[in-house]
Amino acid sequence: MKPIPIIDIFAGPGGLSEGFGAVNGQLKVSPFKIALSIENDFYSWQTLSLRHFFRQFQTNNYAIPQEYYLHLAEKLGRDELFKKFPKAAKEALNASWQTTLGEVDEEELDLRIQRAVGESKNWILIGGPPCQAYSLAGRSRNMGIKDYVPEKDKRHFLYREYLRILAKHQPPIFVMENVKGLLSSKLNGENLFEKVLADLKNPHNGNLTLPHCGHRYKLFSLVVNNFNPSPESLVVRSEKYGIPQKRHRVIIIGIRDDIDAQPGTLDECIEHVPIKHVISGLPKIRSRISGRIDNQSEWTKNLLNVKKFRWFKELDSDLKDKINETLESQKAYNYEISKTSSYRKPDKYDDWFIDRGLIEVPNHDSRSHMKSDLHRYLFVSTFGAVRGFSPKLSDFPKSLLPAHKNAVASALSGKTFVDRFRVQRYDQPATTITCHISKDGHYYIHPDPAQCRSLTVREAARVQTFPDNYFFCGPRTSQYIQVGNAVPPLLARQIAEIVWDVLKELDL
Repeated sequence: MKPIPIIDIFAGPGGLSEGFGAVNGQLKVSPFKIALSIENDFYSWQTLSLRHFFRQFQTNNYAIPQEYYLHLAEKLGRDELFKKFPKAAKEALNASWQTTLGEVDEEELDLRIQRAVGESKNWILIGGPPCQAYSLAGRSRNMGIKDYVPEKDKRHFLYREYLRILAKHQPPIFVMENVKGLLSSKLNGENLFEKVLADLKNPHNGNLTLPHCGHRYKLFSLVVNNFNPSPESLVVRSEKYGIPQKRHRVIIIGIRDDIDAQPGTLDECIEHVPIKHVISGLPKIRSRISGRIDNQSEWTKNLLNVKKFRWFKELDSDLKDKINETLESQKAYNYEISKTSSYRKPDKYDDWFIDRGLIEVPNHDSRSHMKSDLHRYLFVSTFGAVRGFSPKLSDFPKSLLPAHKNAVASALSGKTFVDRFRVQRYDQPATTITCHISKDGHYYIHPDPAQCRSLTVREAARVQTFPDNYFFCGPRTSQYIQVGNAVPPLLARQIAEIVWDVLKELDL
């Protein structure tokens, strides 16, 4: 059987694609082929094209070349890697396209899709339009922009590019993903999501330049087993399905109305997967110090000195005891050595995450933190370990509060910004990994007090369930944004298995 083509638009770094590419069919080979990924961000496109390169060896059952791992360890440049394997590089670049939907020439777009799909009648459109205009955080930021007019924000209408492809090419099935905030987003005083659902059912609406073939789409939920589901039932809560993260997203499956089929639903897990089960086994690394000398000796000295600070003396005895225990352990630990020597299996999904070909764990370097924030991270992670929950600002020693008027006011009032610093708990799924992790890391503090830092890109990627050999390109800020934008691949694989169950029963 020929593999079923996947067209991934607004692809981000490729989380949805990775899940579809990892489904095992009857012959233990994925029935899907990621035929074309479209993304406008340069660094996300680099990530996509590199993964397409990797996939050329994986899908053809060839050994992954050592040069790939040298590239991930930053010992071989991207150009050098692609020159050594020109055929794989050409295929990867053909399958990944950096362009902006809504601005690109439509004839060129249609031609690329037609070439990627070929003669296949079974193919799938996947992806999610950019969510910044729909998310609650994005809408809050937009309110602070002078003269912001939602009706003029082009991001509200990018879903129409999805509709145009549905109307023009009529794939048997589509999978669309977006933020939960889409449910409450309004435009011209009307609920935007109701408009989106109506348009997805009949994508020819508003596409008067396209011939109307009469095909519409039936929409299905992955959570409840019924036709025309309610908007709320379209929300997938990832932690219920084995993802170590409380990530809630709208995910819709559409099936063309001439196909008599109904997809199944996701199987809930008996127990949630805590963050400890997936970040365990990654090398322990220390935080970096910004604006000062940064080395192991200086870092250890900086932590050992905390007992001289007033904030430490203000702590309850149980917190002091835990910090003293942490400081004692620092005296004999060399984080520089452990980074390359202590790569172990995690407690969960080890066959998914681990790749023994890795020379180093990629994207696993700590960002730099101010000295004062190192102390706050030590306090917050210690508080979480001892008390079992993340502290509010009102729980902070007064001398450790940030030097911001709003932080002090928040601590006193208990109304806003009360969780400005948040530790991820070992025994719980993580909070949602969002693009905000690229800003400062305060919401994503590592649960181990001995490391005194925020999550690395690799740890965030583990929470998002990306394999360790999935490399995120670009500067660290972009890497964080890519991870925050992605669909968890292990969730995507479950969705792909549901889609595969539908397609293998059809004779199109």
